[in-house]
This record gives sequence, structure tokens and C-alpha cells, in this order.
Amino acid sequence: MPKRTIQSFQVEWLQVLDEHGNCDEELRPPLSDKEIQKLYEYMVLARILDEKSFKLQREGRLGTYASILGQEAAQVGSAFALQPSDWMFPSFREAGASVVRGLPLRMILQYWSGDERGSQIPEGQNDFPITIPVGTHIPIAAGAAWAAKMKGDNIAVMAYLGDGATSKGDFHEGLNFAGVFSLPVVFLCQNNQWAISVPLSRQTRSKTLAQKAIAYGFDGIQVDGNDVFAVYQAANEAVKRARSGGGPTLIECVTYRMGDHTTADDASRYRKEEDVQEWRKKDPIDRLKKYMAARGLWDEAYEQRVTAAAREQVEVAVTEEEAVPPPDPRDMFRYTFAELTDELKGQMEHFLGGDGRVRL
Repeated sequence: MPKRTIQSFQVEWLQVLDEHGNCDEELRPPLSDKEIQKLYEYMVLARILDEKSFKLQREGRLGTYASILGQEAAQVGSAFALQPSDWMFPSFREAGASVVRGLPLRMILQYWSGDERGSQIPEGQNDFPITIPVGTHIPIAAGAAWAAKMKGDNIAVMAYLGDGATSKGDFHEGLNFAGVFSLPVVFLCQNNQWAISVPLSRQTRSKTLAQKAIAYGFDGIQVDGNDVFAVYQAANEAVKRARSGGGPTLIECVTYRMGDHTTADDASRYRKEEDVQEWRKKDPIDRLKKYMAARGLWDEAYEQRVTAAAREQVEVAVTEEEAVPPPDPRDMFRYTFAELTDELKGQMEHFLGGDGRVRL
């Protein structure tokens, strides 16, 4: 009789800091008090930027905007594990990660205002611009990781995605490629339970998204995405593994999209308010605040300083963004190809008119 071999797999779940601020100190990453405060300050800044962006959109000063409310820990904790030499590939809901990476806030606002010059990442900053098409950047991130491996660069690549992206072919192609070539890439999935109006239950029958890594031959871990310590711990281990030649990792951050998908959406049409209220109790900033207060790292005076500094930084960014001169309409022709085609030359001449003035 032929023997049958059954392989079993497990996916690790990691939580360090619960919603009441209770911390498992044995699992807490070795962060200094200053680093813990820095995590908190980044999350506060990200939330204040998010709040301001939402208001600006409602005032007609920004275009359609994708809120990060409730997902600050997943973004800040993961980006905090990166070095400046590492590469980051965001999707379209990673303003918190961009804050940590040091992208000028003006540029984030500039992008959402409809000005593509907000995608001109500063020289020397290893970040790719915002990616609106779902999942298309995942194979590109794998390709960048492959290039780094071929060149012998001791870096990690981190690609952000949502739960909806796991239903895209790009996701499976990127992860398969990363697994086959053991690439130094971390796939950071923010499972916020909804892909616009499509719930997670319509994305997959898998019990976790993290387990999808098993099919491609590398590690997957599921973490409490509202626990900044758990996210940082998982991300830090993953980027170290990537830099040391240990291959890719898929991290599933279980969190919740507190707001609408974008300002063009109305989530009340497809989800229950009771669910939203339950997730409010798991707020990532509040739980870290409770932990810090118990350790003497937070008090009202500190809160006022942090909040005031963040609000000032955001207001300065708004002033800077709105003071940027409008783009030259001719840029739509100039930067489509490396060299203007005859067809584009004709279009630009028609657009400008015989006197060289722009016809709008």
C-alpha cells in the first residue's frame, strides 16, 4: 500500500499590546522610551494630517481622498522598521508610512489635490509614488528586490497592499516570483476588512490572508494591526530576514477602515454602524497612550505639545502646497514619452495655437 504523507502548516498570530493598554513585556520589542514616544508622535501626526486632508476635500481644496483613520499603527509600526536605504512601495492608503519615511507633507497634499508633481519623490528618498491601480506595484516591488539581490545591495523592499489586492493576479505573480527567487521583500497587507464595499468573506475562503504565503514557499504571519508593537516586531524581524538573505515575508495586519473607502464612498450603505463602534474600542493611538501613561511616558502636557506641534506642521504643509504655482499644461505632452512623437507635437501645437498661448 502506498503511504500518504500529510503536511500541516500553522500561521502565527502576534499581539503584544491589547486595546486596554496591557502589554506582554516578554514579547515587546526592545524599543527605548524615546522610540516609543516617537511611534506615538508619528501616529498623532498621521491622524492630524488625515483629519485635515478630509476637511480640505470637503472644502473643495483637495480631490478624492483615501482616509487612513484607524490604520495608523499598521503603517507607522511597519515603516519604523525600515532603514533609509530600504525601498518602500505604497499603494494609495499609506500616508502614515510616508510620514515616517520623511516624505514632505506638502507632497502628500499636492498629490491628492490632483497635481502629479506630488509624485516626484525627492532625490535620495527610496520611495515609489502612490499607486492607485490595485496591486500593480506588487510585481514591481518584487522586481526591485530581485535587482537588489543581483547587485548585492544589503537592503529590504516593503510593499504595502490591502486585502482586496490579494484577489488580483498581480499579488499572486509577485509573491510567486519572490518565493522562487528568495527575494528580500516584505509584503505588508493591511487587512481592513473591506475592499470598497466587498467584505473580506467575498475575497477569500482562507482563515487568514497570511497563510497565502505558504503556497509560495515563505513565511506568513498575522498580527494585530492596531497594536503598533506587534506590527513593528513582525516588520523588524521580516526586514532583517530579507537583508540577511532569508527571503520574503507576508505580514497580515488585521485592522479596520474606520472611514469610507474614499471621500467618494458612503460606507453606511453596506456595513453596520455597530461594527464600526466595536472597532473604535481598539483604536491604535488610544491603546498606546494608555500604555505610555502607565509608564510615565505620557501626560496632558506632553499630549498638548505633541498635538500642537503636529497641527502646526500640517498647517505649514497646507500653506506650502497651496502656494505652489500651477503646473504648466504643456507638461502633459512633454512627459508622456522620452521624446515627443509627431502626433504629440501636432497636438501640442494645436493646443498652444499659432501665437504660442495655451488654449484651455
